[in-house]
Amino acid sequence: MSFAISLVIIIVVVSLFGTVLVARNVEDNYGKSTKRNVKNLSAIYIILLLGLLVGVTWYAVVIL
Repeated sequence: MSFAISLVIIIVVVSLFGTVLVARNVEDNYGKSTKRNVKNLSAIYIILLLGLLVGVTWYAVVIL
């Protein structure tokens, strides 16, 4: 179970890091909404992390 949780956390952190790196490259039309987009994507990643942790924990408790 700790392997699955570690894997989920690693994937989320790498995805969040990639999002921040991509957001640093500002385009003319995209520059005005970059901060909002990064905030939205970060919120999605956090919600996804919590959901995945709940799912993995439920799986470990109920199935295993």
